[in-house]
Amino acid sequence: MTINRLEWQQLLPNTSDYADIFEREYRREPLDIEITQPRLQKSLATFCNQHPMASPFMLIKAVDSRAYLSLIHQSVTRLLPPRTDIIGSHYDIVNGTVSRSDAKSSSDNFAATSNCLYEEWIEAEQLLGCLRKHGDGYNLEPGLVHKANGGVLILSVRTLLAQPHLWFRLKQIVTSHCYQWFTNDESRPLPLSVPSMPLDLKVILVGDRYGLGDLQELEPELIERAIYTEFEADLAITESEDMATWCSYLNAIAYDARLPELDSSAYPALLKIAVRKSGDQDKLPLCPQLLSGLLIDATQYAESRITADSVAQAEQEKVWRESYLAEMVQDDIALGQLRIETEGYVIGQINGLSVLEYPGHPRAFGEPSRISCVVHIGDGEIMDVERKAELGGNLHAKGIMIMQAFIASELASDQQFPFSSSIVFEQSYGEVDGDSASLAGLCALISSLSLQPINQQIAVTGSVDQFGNVQTIGGINEKIEGFFDVCNDRELTGTQGIIFPLTNIRHLCLKDEVVEAVKAGQFHLWAVEHVHDVLPLLIGLPYVDENKPSVLSAIQERILQAGGGDRSRLPWPLRWINWFNRG
Repeated sequence: MTINRLEWQQLLPNTSDYADIFEREYRREPLDIEITQPRLQKSLATFCNQHPMASPFMLIKAVDSRAYLSLIHQSVTRLLPPRTDIIGSHYDIVNGTVSRSDAKSSSDNFAATSNCLYEEWIEAEQLLGCLRKHGDGYNLEPGLVHKANGGVLILSVRTLLAQPHLWFRLKQIVTSHCYQWFTNDESRPLPLSVPSMPLDLKVILVGDRYGLGDLQELEPELIERAIYTEFEADLAITESEDMATWCSYLNAIAYDARLPELDSSAYPALLKIAVRKSGDQDKLPLCPQLLSGLLIDATQYAESRITADSVAQAEQEKVWRESYLAEMVQDDIALGQLRIETEGYVIGQINGLSVLEYPGHPRAFGEPSRISCVVHIGDGEIMDVERKAELGGNLHAKGIMIMQAFIASELASDQQFPFSSSIVFEQSYGEVDGDSASLAGLCALISSLSLQPINQQIAVTGSVDQFGNVQTIGGINEKIEGFFDVCNDRELTGTQGIIFPLTNIRHLCLKDEVVEAVKAGQFHLWAVEHVHDVLPLLIGLPYVDENKPSVLSAIQERILQAGGGDRSRLPWPLRWINWFNRG
């Protein structure tokens, strides 16, 4: 049996071990991804210096926003040698005739202007150039492909997938090493015949996994040959110098955004917010948008330097701005519109924990859910009411089936199980999905089978496998805080708390009110490994015990009564346990 009652220090990332790291003076210099993104940096170096016959395309899994494209652009610019020769063409239009020659000067109209360019969103004329009419004359205007001729062009996959004709034109230009002039309006041909021009270009395509997947379906052979890498979302903290790397990264972001310097007190405050975002005490986010946003918000409350106070004040303001929906849910519970029991013992009812996410709302928040189970004479079926009402998703249905498999395994018998049951999320009016409530549902089922009441002051979250092992779930911080807010609103008793998976301890980063309550002994958190560990906390009886009453022996007695009192019909494990109980 493994039941771990957590101390308050375990509820937050450890910052005391990094005090010396936070006190260092960090140089303010441009952001360089070489240290935080070694795979990406090595892949870019390979792409920029590869053989001419290699694929001219590279794929990077990353957010296709300007912040990410800019970082990749900076890295590629440092990797490419400085341009010393003139690349491109010069077009002349005389008496309606267009002629082309190689560019002799950087001022020629189609001479390349940069060895690396990027753009988040492009239109056809911006990418491919165009022929414009001015009065009685015409003028040719270069696009990004001409300006980056001989170099690298960084584009968003999303942009090209939204405009397929651009992708096919770009692919044709890059693979043929030749740019041919076509009109962007298929109904109107070019008024002049424009000679084609040689063009040597490499393309880096940036997109999320879904965008890259769509591109793979469109161009499987091209994707197979292209270099692939990823912008790593988090930095694993395995030693002190990793934390120093992250602090340097923060300073570089502040430098690029022209923000004030960071005070040493700001790092622990930023660390807590960062862990909350990454969902892991040993991983810190590297998203430039996220981190620059945190620093920009803190700057509004900073004077000469960004401090812990300015970070905390900015975060409090942001939480307050985004907490209207969460407060409405808490109000419904306080007014009794949503029924959540936090007192007494009840058979077959338990407080589960859910995370609510609304489209367009930036913040997920936790809400306790009352899960109930009733048992009656039947054929052993567990009816999932959510599924029957078409309100349960596939993952939720999977969790229910795993519960049924666990019960069948624990009560192995050559006889049909004499009870059926139904499980429901009370007062749920939308789709329920995920298996994080399977532990709570299983406890409610065992309570109903054994007729042993559950302590309503304790909430439960976690998924289970067919052997009863408790497994990791998501949204642990929001779930804990959601139930804590209900208990805190009704007054903490010192006996309330939450049971959750042991493997989720590393994901904890709870708000100060929860930490202070645990520190004062007013609220408790228990981390468990198996369903057997949960029942003594909820019911007050061991799951199985040869020498005294247990949950399993209570189920045995009820099965015996349902079977008319014939012990010989019980499965042999239950007959064996009952033999001990008679003593």
